[in-house]
Amino acid sequence: MRHFLIKMRIILLFSCWGGITSMYAGSGLFVDPAQDFIVKGTVISETDNMPLPGAAVIVKGTSNGVVTDFDGNYEIKVNDPANAVLVFSFVGFTNMEVNVNGKSTISVGLKENAEALDEVVVIGFGTQKKTEVTGSVVSVDVESVENSPNTNIGQILQGTAAGVNVGVSTRAGGTPNIQIRGRSSLSGSQNVLIVLDGIQYNGSLSSINPDDIASMEILKDASSTAVYGAQGANGVLLITTKRGLTGAPRVSYSTAYTLQSPTKKYRTLNRAEYLEELKFENWDLAFLAPEYTTPNPDYDPREVADASMVNADRTELLPHDFDWVKEGTASPFIQEHNLSVSGGIKDTLSYLFSASTLKQQNFIKADEFSRKTLRANLEASPTNFLKIGLVSSGSFVNQDGAEPNLTGLVRMAPLVAPYDENGEIVTNPFDNVQLNPLLSNHVDDHDRVQYYFANIYAELKVPFIKGLKYRINYGHNLRQGQHYYASEFDAGLDGLAYKENNQYYDYTFDNIITYEREFGQHKFTLTGLYGAIERKSEGTYSEGKGFDRLDLGYNSLESGNIYTVRSNAWSESLEYQMGRLSYNFADKYLLTATVRRDGFSGFSENNKYGVFPSASVGWVVSEEGFIKNLNAVDYLKFRASYGTIGNQTSRYSSLARVSTRAAYVFGDGGTTAFGQQVNSLANPDLKWERTTGLNLAVDFAALNNRLSGTLEYYNNDTNDLLYNVNIPSLTGFSSIATNLGKINNTGLEASLTYYVLANNDFNWSITGNIWRNTNKIESLLGKDVDGDGKEDDLIASGLFIGESIGTIYSYQAGDIYQLDDEIPEGFYPGTLRVEDLNGDGEFEAENDRKILGRTEPAYSFSIYNSFSYKGLGLSFLINSVQGGKDGYLGNSLVYFSRNDNTIRENQLHGIDYWSPSNPDGKYPRNISGSNPTVVPSMYESRSFVRLQDISLSYNLPASVLNKFKVSQLMLYASAKNVYTWTKWDGLDPETGSSSAFGRPVMRPITLGLRVSF
Repeated sequence: MRHFLIKMRIILLFSCWGGITSMYAGSGLFVDPAQDFIVKGTVISETDNMPLPGAAVIVKGTSNGVVTDFDGNYEIKVNDPANAVLVFSFVGFTNMEVNVNGKSTISVGLKENAEALDEVVVIGFGTQKKTEVTGSVVSVDVESVENSPNTNIGQILQGTAAGVNVGVSTRAGGTPNIQIRGRSSLSGSQNVLIVLDGIQYNGSLSSINPDDIASMEILKDASSTAVYGAQGANGVLLITTKRGLTGAPRVSYSTAYTLQSPTKKYRTLNRAEYLEELKFENWDLAFLAPEYTTPNPDYDPREVADASMVNADRTELLPHDFDWVKEGTASPFIQEHNLSVSGGIKDTLSYLFSASTLKQQNFIKADEFSRKTLRANLEASPTNFLKIGLVSSGSFVNQDGAEPNLTGLVRMAPLVAPYDENGEIVTNPFDNVQLNPLLSNHVDDHDRVQYYFANIYAELKVPFIKGLKYRINYGHNLRQGQHYYASEFDAGLDGLAYKENNQYYDYTFDNIITYEREFGQHKFTLTGLYGAIERKSEGTYSEGKGFDRLDLGYNSLESGNIYTVRSNAWSESLEYQMGRLSYNFADKYLLTATVRRDGFSGFSENNKYGVFPSASVGWVVSEEGFIKNLNAVDYLKFRASYGTIGNQTSRYSSLARVSTRAAYVFGDGGTTAFGQQVNSLANPDLKWERTTGLNLAVDFAALNNRLSGTLEYYNNDTNDLLYNVNIPSLTGFSSIATNLGKINNTGLEASLTYYVLANNDFNWSITGNIWRNTNKIESLLGKDVDGDGKEDDLIASGLFIGESIGTIYSYQAGDIYQLDDEIPEGFYPGTLRVEDLNGDGEFEAENDRKILGRTEPAYSFSIYNSFSYKGLGLSFLINSVQGGKDGYLGNSLVYFSRNDNTIRENQLHGIDYWSPSNPDGKYPRNISGSNPTVVPSMYESRSFVRLQDISLSYNLPASVLNKFKVSQLMLYASAKNVYTWTKWDGLDPETGSSSAFGRPVMRPITLGLRVSF
């Protein structure tokens, strides 16, 4: 991960010189030639004349090398002193080559690498040097995961930045849930703002090709997100796509093929296992009383099996041993190809054109995702004061096909088969009780979406005013979707077909003025913004039911007996202004102040606009005289920010809305008249949700830049929460949108990087992130109705004062009742005990529930290791979410209750049900035919540590590539979700799926190639 450093001089600092020589001697990396000519010297920084311990000194063209000691001194044996060349290198400095020419003493001063010092990050409507950033901005190391099998940009963010929690997706092309610094709203927007090449992007992240991404920044605090006002309440993800570089055309091509498999074995019981399990589902019949552990010789599975699983006279079980899950699943894979051409003319033109294709087949049949993308990024400078450009892309997504019902596949017993003797599909394998789950796969399904994105911009340097620039952005998003469907098995087997067309469009129009000047040690940048966004959507849906024949499918809806037609449309608009001042004195004292004014059409007439100010300061302590000469500290900056950002409501929520319905029939058999009905109350005082936050941070580099990182603390209060409050039904309505309450989010974040080793041949770095967020509801309605002196909770909504939003309030489950236990009325052997909190022997919702914990984690951490030796590279990422004592809980309950339906059902292999012969079974099993009075959930920790990504790559050396006029050729292999350490008994701790049902998480293994000409 890149770092906020002025001096990027990061290299190994060993504890003793003997340890260095022994390590390298053992590794064979450096060879000590058997010659007596010795060259000595010192390596220093040319800037401050300070020694550089750990700098690499290598004889060019050989593996003979050493590193400098604490004082920057080195000593190396040279085989050919007349012709040898020494190469001096130090991370953050420019390499230097010196001819030996028989000299026995060579001392050098290395120059700091200006690019490292001046590295900039995108901060929203501009860029800043990392050293000048005062807000909480994190750059994502895109290159570190470019070889991972990521089909969605969201997957790149997993474990790469402190304070950012990213889940998993179990669907092909799916976007995982992304959350920055916890949840700050009850019903307001909870989406992270996506800004693509300077334009707000409301399309799916699945439409963006990860190979097109050049950089990503995450804005986390009020100061950094304030430039986006109410749009950035939940954090901002800035995505910048690749641009062309001046020079000859460069052609790059990459391809990869990925095989996938579930991270946890996913199979149902086969015939023998199913029949064995059938005995325990009927333990009162299959075993003898009173212990019910001795087999009953009279037990006959034909008598307890469903009628559909035996022949007509019930003399034989059906001979099938059918694997329904295997029939409904596929061999999952991912195949992708990426091609780009880039280049340009110096100071005049740059261009990049790219195209890609991707196809993903997931675990379940028809869970497919196909994407084709085209990109054209152009920038031209017809004069030295005018720059114009185009950033554009088209993405074409195909998700044709409908999946079989996975839950149904699991439940289907192996004794029944989906097809008859003629190969025709059987609609009801279980005697009209349950439809064949494969029916939903036997359909004609056309599901396509096209995404079009463009940002046309022009930037003018005002000729007569130095430092003044004016930029205009016009951004355009267009999304068109078509979903056409026909199935003869739908609508009660009468047949159903429909056509659905929808279109979404938005434009962004930004006017940006920037004024930059320097006066001696004073540097400042003024940024002014005026912009507007308009969004529109419309759709039509037409449906036919009851078809005699579906030969023409969805292209002949009029052939149905019943028709339905619907249409919809909506629009919303935003207007905003922003002013920002960035000030820098002597590269030591930094200030950023921002004011943003937002207007949104969705708010009430009385509160259309909101104003959101913020400010941040920075102090580069390492530039002060009293610390500048200390060797222990290489870089130290304190940052503090405070500000307010907003969050907006959904459109129309402040208005009284109406719906249309059948209202009156004129006479017996007459026509139906349609009328309109008000279905929500207006609130003319509905206003913006506001989050006010404090952020304190320190950026540092120490131990001669061997260790660097960032520590941050934040405290955010969200007031005027947008929430639908229940109201008395006598009003004619059940709720009204209003503002109430307060939520607090407090957190700590740490990101550290340790460069264990860095030289021309071998490099090793470790980056660790750890973060914690505490979420707490501090106020709701502000009322004390029950008179206990405390504000009332909203128990029906699961909201409690002083607790987190994800609080779990439920019955406390105990162990399982055994045969010889004293079992209260309403419960049975094999069912779960329930804690009787008030001891009255009854189980009431009001008196016998308590707070069991929360769904939010206690903390998360990740560790990234990167190794490289010459052209060989190895990296791996460990990601973890931990719940602590009572956090990150999930309901793992799997419950069997015997009845006419469940007795025929199959299940996934390995579920530990209770039975008299398995009294320590984990999950309850009830054979009474009646559910117990209360079936409590079984909440368990979902804490896990996951080896998430591992990648091995090899870049062919230049000596080989030059022969074929190839600039790069990389071969790589990678894997994702490699192994998970967890006590969670379900399919995957991140999804929270139990061991009975759910979609498995995939483990992809990839082989890939990258080549450039």
